[in-house]
Amino acid sequence: MNQIEYKSQILLALFVSSMVIVNTLGAKITTLFGFRVSVGIFFIPLLFLITDIIGEVHGKKRAQFFVRVSSGILIFMFMMILLCIKVPANPSWGLQFEYETIFGSSLRMIFASIVSFFISQTYDVFAFDFWKSKTKGKHLWLRNNLSTMTSQLIDTTIFMFIAFYHMTPKFSTEFIISLIIPYWLFKIAFALLDTPLCYLGVKWLRGDSLQEKRGLNQQGEKSVI
Repeated sequence: MNQIEYKSQILLALFVSSMVIVNTLGAKITTLFGFRVSVGIFFIPLLFLITDIIGEVHGKKRAQFFVRVSSGILIFMFMMILLCIKVPANPSWGLQFEYETIFGSSLRMIFASIVSFFISQTYDVFAFDFWKSKTKGKHLWLRNNLSTMTSQLIDTTIFMFIAFYHMTPKFSTEFIISLIIPYWLFKIAFALLDTPLCYLGVKWLRGDSLQEKRGLNQQGEKSVI
């Protein structure tokens, strides 16, 4: 395995682990600048950042592979949580109620995450590749932000409606939209802030491959001489 493939595997591991973290810890609500947001907001931008880095270096097919693998793991995680909740507890273990409260409340959110993640990430990969073609491989900052901002709106809207719509009478269409807007704006802010990280990530991932190409070119020149 060469260095660029080794680094790609690291990004895949980070991508999958971030997605699992979002769906296990994301049920907690915190306050950010006066707005109620899930703690998962700190990890979600990383998911879109990684697929943009992979799409830039490896192309659309490899980025789509990341999305398919992670979606499969989300489905597996959903099934395992459901199984573990349903398995009868040993009488000596007195935490079944708490266990169901914590993980049971996550089932609807995980299902919402599966749907929103797959659709938004699929769109993000498509949009990034589309803008890459339109800009002829230039202006990485532009396609990174255009694809991410739109896909984050898709992700937030689908997730919010599946996870919370009519969960209680309070969660009407109007109320959910009022949640979507600030949550999406926070994601846009994070997307803008992580643009330098996209450049650094692409440079880091490409680094050795560019050196290898230079080395091969130098060897070719020497052989000609």
